[in-house]
Amino acid sequence: MYVILDIETTGGKFNEEGITEIAVYKFDGHSIVDQFITLVNPEKEIQEFVVSLTGINNKMLRNAPKFHEIAKRIVEITENCIIVAHNAAFDYRMLKTEFNRLGYNYFRNTLCTVSLSKKLIPEQPSYSLGKLCRNLGIPVTDRHRANGDALATVKLFQLLLEKDKEKNIVQQTIKYVDNRNHKLKIKNILDDLPEEEGIYYVHNEEGNVIFIGRGKNIRFEANKLFLKQSKRALKIKDKVDSITFENTGNELFTRLKYYLQLDTLKPKYNIIRKRKMTEKNFGHDHFIFISKGRIPEENAVILVENNEVIGYAYTNLSYQTNKIEILKNILTPVKNKMLAKTIIKNYLTTNNADKIVRYELENNL
Repeated sequence: MYVILDIETTGGKFNEEGITEIAVYKFDGHSIVDQFITLVNPEKEIQEFVVSLTGINNKMLRNAPKFHEIAKRIVEITENCIIVAHNAAFDYRMLKTEFNRLGYNYFRNTLCTVSLSKKLIPEQPSYSLGKLCRNLGIPVTDRHRANGDALATVKLFQLLLEKDKEKNIVQQTIKYVDNRNHKLKIKNILDDLPEEEGIYYVHNEEGNVIFIGRGKNIRFEANKLFLKQSKRALKIKDKVDSITFENTGNELFTRLKYYLQLDTLKPKYNIIRKRKMTEKNFGHDHFIFISKGRIPEENAVILVENNEVIGYAYTNLSYQTNKIEILKNILTPVKNKMLAKTIIKNYLTTNNADKIVRYELENNL
């Protein structure tokens, strides 16, 4: 059972707003079985821009019931139901805020028709309620009033239910109070990661990289991150939508790719410390580092010319490494050459290079 609702507010500072109007439609998946619509006296002034937007003013609300007078009705009509709203996080937050003021813990599972629409009706120019309904031919009356917007959301939700033929997407989009869907999603993501050395990238719902991790065992390191209870780890856990990864084959490539990607992507939840850049040169002007690759028959190579890191690549044919011009064609170029040089120099202070091949710049090996 669902309750589709819309709330209008006074506007103002976050969590200091008050509800001015609420419309609730109880919906069994086929038809409306109950409803509750009322203005609400928020006991505070309405922001002028909100009055212009909704048409609701302070005079209209003087004799309206206060929230504590309608709280019982809201609890009853939403009991054992999933709250559905367009931008459900906002409407649910407003209800929880009002109930918190009354000293009542209000918990309901929620479903956002914005998120659901993006999954079932992709590539729309806008997912605002008015524009989305216009593009779908859904009539909207009394826009920016609770009853009009709630009825439009009912019609939109009916359409979305019909589009979800397998009835899986709606269930996957529900935000449960116990966070069960997201927890299961994280488990499945982590189970798919390899137990190999490399780097992993945590993406949010928009596909942006919000964290980069690394280690000798990608799955172990990612699991360790998601078991942490720090504020940063909990934010990453809340926002993760997918994890991609790169096998690197060896520790030097792990370090090199990790720090170069941090420098390029600057993920929101990585702590990026300033590194002291080395000014020291390598022992030879022109050479190739050769390390083990991701599979037995592969090499991982780094090209240095004039004491600058040119780029890196994986090769599996000897002539790719032995012919400099061929090697240059397959290299991934390095933009931050000073950073790359610092990473390699730091690595070599505690580790031996697997193999270094020196050469003269004008000649092939």
